[in-house]
Amino acid sequence: MNWMAWTTPSALFFLGIALILLTMTVREVLSPCTERKGFLPITTTRGDRLFIGLLSSAFVHLGFIGFSELSIWVPFTICVIWLGTVLKWG
Repeated sequence: MNWMAWTTPSALFFLGIALILLTMTVREVLSPCTERKGFLPITTTRGDRLFIGLLSSAFVHLGFIGFSELSIWVPFTICVIWLGTVLKWG
């Protein structure tokens, strides 16, 4: 992985996304989901909530990188909590 400027937090972030996608694929095969309405203003499936959570997490990371000098662990922690919230109650 030396050909890219990987840092531990960024590598863990993308590894986490890959593991989430793998888990969601297995879960969908074993237990297909139905649409439901949570706190999001639209009816969503499990995959929709995952997409919304990952997309919003990317924007949170970009915002922290662009507008703050904080460690990347701060948005990572926020995004893990946010993604869990969206998947559970979204």
